[in-house]
Amino acid sequence: MIRRPLGRRLLIAVVAVLAGFSLAAADERTDKVDGLFARWDTTVTPGAQLIVIKDGRVVYERGYGMADLEQNVIMTPATIIMMNSTSKQFTAAAIAILAREGKLSLDDDVRKFLPELPVFAKTVTIQHMIHHTSGLRDYTELLPLMGFEADADCPTVEETMELLSRQKKLNFLPGERYEYSNTGYFLLGRIVERASGQSLNEFVQEHIFRPLGMTHSHIHTDHNMIVRNRAHAYSPRKDGGYRIDMTNWEQTGDGGVFTNVEDLFFWDQAFYNEKLGAGLAAELQVQGVLNDGRRNGYAFGLRIGEYRGLRTVGHSGSWVGYRSAVLRFPDQRFSVICLANVSTLGPMERCLEVADIYLADSFKTPAAGPAPAKPAYVTLPSGELEAKAGNYQDEKRRTWIRLSAKDGGLELEEGGETILLRPVGSASFAADPAVSDATLEFSGGGPRAPLKVKLAAYGEERSLVKAPSAPGLAAAKLAEYAGTYYSPELDMVYRLGVRGGELFVKYRNSSKSPLQAMAPDKFALDGLAFDFARKGGIRGFSMSTPSIMDIEFIRR
Repeated sequence: MIRRPLGRRLLIAVVAVLAGFSLAAADERTDKVDGLFARWDTTVTPGAQLIVIKDGRVVYERGYGMADLEQNVIMTPATIIMMNSTSKQFTAAAIAILAREGKLSLDDDVRKFLPELPVFAKTVTIQHMIHHTSGLRDYTELLPLMGFEADADCPTVEETMELLSRQKKLNFLPGERYEYSNTGYFLLGRIVERASGQSLNEFVQEHIFRPLGMTHSHIHTDHNMIVRNRAHAYSPRKDGGYRIDMTNWEQTGDGGVFTNVEDLFFWDQAFYNEKLGAGLAAELQVQGVLNDGRRNGYAFGLRIGEYRGLRTVGHSGSWVGYRSAVLRFPDQRFSVICLANVSTLGPMERCLEVADIYLADSFKTPAAGPAPAKPAYVTLPSGELEAKAGNYQDEKRRTWIRLSAKDGGLELEEGGETILLRPVGSASFAADPAVSDATLEFSGGGPRAPLKVKLAAYGEERSLVKAPSAPGLAAAKLAEYAGTYYSPELDMVYRLGVRGGELFVKYRNSSKSPLQAMAPDKFALDGLAFDFARKGGIRGFSMSTPSIMDIEFIRR
């Protein structure tokens, strides 16, 4: 096991005493914190770096596990790690600084700086993109539809701009709702460059990193660039080992900051010491407002929330094998920052657990207890279960779930994953709380109303409609869908063909699984929805993903 030198731990403990903790309490807390990372605190696993800050002082910092498994390099708080989406707060801060300088307005049309983008039905503003209310399709889902893989290919910034310039539709009207979009922040990065005349990295270095003393931080624009003391990123293999899980993508604005927790200490303190300008920290915490007047909880690259009765400001990030989280309790002047180089470690969960240890006497509500008891399940006749089984299409997203009668309940399948929900009433189903918080609530189903189901899981509600049954299609019938289809928005050709009595789609890096018939002229594949259109025969299809709607493909 890797342990920090005793002298360093003693120094941290002394600082903790200065911050208001007794020496014994400081030792007890740090031992508990180390326990949270014990799984990764070895010489054979990737790991993480952690910093705990109270009243402007570092009360604890540690590295856990390895930064580089091949070269046997340990992780330390000084190791450089990619922040992923946690980088967004720096892009948003750059926009806020430019607004203060009068070089842009938050109400500006995005096309004022990026005229190559399409003219949509309603203007998309800078403010819409900051608060994720733009409706812009997420480029990180569009590029894979063109065959680009996150851990293998290198789509350029120029290719990404061209792709976004070809889009014909928004997912929704700007300001109508909140939907997280990396596209908005990627475009904000380009706006910083055009409004300032500097690269995003140059601007952030001049206005944020250097003034704060963040000397080991940069925005990574060249995947071939050598970064000294960089942690490699990893994901687990099925055999119990690890594989390298890095990226060659060079898009920035939505991500791309390379840093460490020692530098992020100075960023955290900028929210109190006003080193970047009086009032800027308050501006960065202003939440977005939807068209109906509701606040959406997302400020300038920061989520404004609450944990156990205390106000929180933070953000997390996830891309390839890197994970990150910055969590601040502003009223307690307390922060936890965790950066990790393994996909199986959840930094935000660890940050909350660390807060549980240090702020135990400050919280207004108790910590989460054990998983709730299983609900009182009931037994339904098999006929009632079979009546509810079938394929359901999301009314908003177009994507599909499949419900099958199984073991006295309904098995939900989506994107290759399954979960069993059991009846708690004639129209209500719930999963085992120890496994998931998912619930189903059925309605309709009369002679004139299709059966609907409300699926609630992980804080999100979705409404889906049962489709007419899709009988098995013979090869001759499937051949009707075979052909070549072109999408102007992707500038991409998809080829559909029948093999072994099943329908497949082929493009660069496409899935090797067959399309599943969900309803007449409707198919699903790994979370994608294919809706075919007819006019004297099949003339094309529209394709949707969980966050992209209706990409048009025309039959050639």
